[in-house]
Amino acid sequence: MRESRSIDASVFAEARSCGLDPVIARIVAGRITSDTPLEAILAPQLQHIAPPSLLTDIHRAADRLQQAIGQNERIGVLTDYDADGLTSHAVITESLLRFGVSRQKLTHWIGHRLEDGYGISEALVDRLLDSTPLPQVLISADCGSSDEAQIARLQASGIDVIVTDHHQVSAHGPPASAYAVVNPNRADCHYPDKAIAGCMVSWLVMSHVRQGLIDQQAIAADTPKLGDLLDYVALGTVADCVSLGSSETNRAIVKAGLSLIRKQQRPCWQVATSQLTRSSRDINAELLAFQLAPRLNARGRIGHSLRGYEYLVAESLAEATNAFLDLDADNQTRRMIEKQMIEQAKPLAHRQHSHGGFVLCVVLETGHAGVQGIVASRLVEAEGRPSIVLTPGNEPAMLTGSMRSIPGVDAKALLDVVNAKLPGALSRYGGHTGACGLTVSKDALPDFSRELQEAYRTTYSHIGPKPRFMIDGELLPEQLSVTWIEQMEALGPFGRGFDQPVFVGVFQIVAVRPVGQGKTHLSLSLLIEGRQVRAIWFSALEPHQPAPFKSGDWIECIYSLSINTFRGQEVSLTIRHGELKQEGTMHV
Repeated sequence: MRESRSIDASVFAEARSCGLDPVIARIVAGRITSDTPLEAILAPQLQHIAPPSLLTDIHRAADRLQQAIGQNERIGVLTDYDADGLTSHAVITESLLRFGVSRQKLTHWIGHRLEDGYGISEALVDRLLDSTPLPQVLISADCGSSDEAQIARLQASGIDVIVTDHHQVSAHGPPASAYAVVNPNRADCHYPDKAIAGCMVSWLVMSHVRQGLIDQQAIAADTPKLGDLLDYVALGTVADCVSLGSSETNRAIVKAGLSLIRKQQRPCWQVATSQLTRSSRDINAELLAFQLAPRLNARGRIGHSLRGYEYLVAESLAEATNAFLDLDADNQTRRMIEKQMIEQAKPLAHRQHSHGGFVLCVVLETGHAGVQGIVASRLVEAEGRPSIVLTPGNEPAMLTGSMRSIPGVDAKALLDVVNAKLPGALSRYGGHTGACGLTVSKDALPDFSRELQEAYRTTYSHIGPKPRFMIDGELLPEQLSVTWIEQMEALGPFGRGFDQPVFVGVFQIVAVRPVGQGKTHLSLSLLIEGRQVRAIWFSALEPHQPAPFKSGDWIECIYSLSINTFRGQEVSLTIRHGELKQEGTMHV
């Protein structure tokens, strides 16, 4: 269930030579190798971001958008329905408005997960082509790299399609019918950072458009740069789970964006602060990824995502508040659906794992397609194996699903292998290393499952199950302090590829009580060498279940650390797992 995190000795030595505390140095050395410059982790800088001009097709994309702006053409913006897509939508539209495009010349297209499916889908294109007036230019974001057939339909209707994306490109190459395809993962693209999110690609494109308009004297030379839109990019980046370890770009963007969000200059951030935490100081990458992003994604999972976009660009507190409450209600519904699906999926996945399954593939006949990805992630957490959750598709003979992977296993590459072995079994699939969406025929499911296991066995059999917890070691009592936690937090942002530190320790319980709706959380006061620290253990109990611990018990905790600002500043532990222990026992 847990494993002590291995460290890179050379990184540890370098970190210590920079004056870092030994535990802090160990945290860094457990997350990066010597291939990643230490400076990129400790002090990521925006000026180190590679210039947009290195992106293949960006000049062609920018020229066409500059032409559209200059000639007052109608511009359509089409993006994915998740947080990355929504923040991309905000970046593009807010930029175009600054460049002089009127709201009346902008049309918005955000697909419906269940009705349209992912990307530039047939159903979405049908709706677009039935609308009037048609846009002369359509810019996509966070989708489009594998949608040649539908882009060809748009092009035949006189619409120039500019694709901006970060997903893996089809094996056949970028869509030939697109006017331009800007994607760092093109085989012929030399942009050095392949790990950026879709919203960052959008930001780079719009930054290049801005410079082109200045060069043409179409806008003033002192037109502000787009740095103030990096708050959107930061949210989209952490929400899309791209790497915050190997990518200096992502670290710099998220760090800069968090600084903007904490300044509370947009109504959406003011509302997020008031609804989700006590102070803007408490807003960090984890809060964006695990509290705000799920609310944005919830509308896309069970409704229409336009409300999420409206929340992001709201111009008043009232608008932002109303939109947030709508998103929050959707998230509550999503959580209930998720709970039911997880209860069904976990025993099925566990059975497959116990019978030697490398990739767990679960079919839920009554599942909700919009929650597949979350359930797949929960199976990964529980079993440590790549997991697929499938539910009935819109067509009776098809199943749609989401795949989530583990470190070192490329989900998209696995599906590429299976697709080559079984042409036609997958009617549609796409994504990236850690996550994919797919549609598979029911008849082909047994063959699909067999070839999937074989593809994993051939390529990744040396990779065992992912431990549920990677432990960064024990802490001394004096390290449970506000000052030390501030040093640790200075390593942030934390996220995929540079995850939040997790520690293990044995504490004596002074007090414990169930809290929250349904009394499912545990609030604890813990004693270590004469000091009391507060702790919270979320979802530790079933509704109204009595606490399994009492005052005086000793508990071994796997926990993370934060600073609680409710009563000034005090140390707070968030317990991930806990077990009763005899006093003085310790097993790391």
